[in-house]
Amino acid sequence: MIGLLDRLARPFLLALDPEDAHGLTIKVLKHLPLPPVPRDDRRLAMRVFGLNFPNPVGIAAGFDKHAEVPDALLRAGFGFVEVGTITPLPQPGNPRPRVFRLNPDGGVINRLGFNSHGADTVLARLATRASSGGIVGINVGANKESPDRVADYVKLIESFASVASYVTVNISSPNTPGLRNLQQASVLDDLLARVIEARDRVVQNAGPTPVLLKIAPDLTLGELDDMVGIARSRRVDGMIVGNTTVGRPPSLRDRKTAAEAGGLSGRPLLPLANRMLAETFVRVEGVFPIIGAGGTENGENALAKIRAGASLIQIYSGLVFRGLPLVAEIKNTLLGALTREGHDNLAAIVGVDAASITAEPWPG
Repeated sequence: MIGLLDRLARPFLLALDPEDAHGLTIKVLKHLPLPPVPRDDRRLAMRVFGLNFPNPVGIAAGFDKHAEVPDALLRAGFGFVEVGTITPLPQPGNPRPRVFRLNPDGGVINRLGFNSHGADTVLARLATRASSGGIVGINVGANKESPDRVADYVKLIESFASVASYVTVNISSPNTPGLRNLQQASVLDDLLARVIEARDRVVQNAGPTPVLLKIAPDLTLGELDDMVGIARSRRVDGMIVGNTTVGRPPSLRDRKTAAEAGGLSGRPLLPLANRMLAETFVRVEGVFPIIGAGGTENGENALAKIRAGASLIQIYSGLVFRGLPLVAEIKNTLLGALTREGHDNLAAIVGVDAASITAEPWPG
């Protein structure tokens, strides 16, 4: 059913403005519920951050920015959903147009700028589905005009800990001026200290809430050393590697669209995202798990991310070009690999290629 609907809708959606197509997709998911997909093979189950994931395929923040359709996405076969980015106060984001497809490259550029309905609205939506089950993470960010961005993150952790399966601290979007400055070592250390303190302060009422850190793929290895070291010392529960890139690979064919400002995602991001994933994995040394994001458009890409160090993966831009059938394709590819290699679970292959990847030439 999902495959048939997708084949009918895909050409129409690709003919629309990207942001209009996305808005229409959200409306369809809200008002035309999909039938649930078959139960996942037990070999795909992963226990990560103290949570039991039925499969490792998640949808990244940015798709369901306002927590409008998390349950529809879970029914569509995702193992988890990350909603947001959510800011404390509502804000419109940057002016349109602000999303651009690079069709020949399988890429997307966005400069949305944390457009958000705000914490109160999203919190009310999540509270109504709190008993529905499924893993729904919350991606949080600071308001553009906030006088104290660290305080924004603290407030959001306190607000959402009771309704979130986990909370992701997003300091790596390139579309809010100055936000990536929070990745600087001294600032990051203070931020994570206050965020973890806030999480622990509400744990008696909210229960344990894993805190994840989402980083940019554009870091130098020295900067990555600092970030991983601080994340380990502050005892975060995991990292997401990574966000969109401000770089523009020379291989891009749609040079006109590539000149648009914003973060690049999709197929062109894959080599850099996987290299940063492997570099992060070897530095983390098994202290906490990693979610791999960036460039996954088929099952082999997903398998490569797990072998590079991801315990879970997230997709988004791949859905723009491949649609929801991509989820089933990834699961089937992962199961095929487990069968060929004689493994009972995905944990057996997490990071097996990481060391060799870090020895390769840097992706151009």
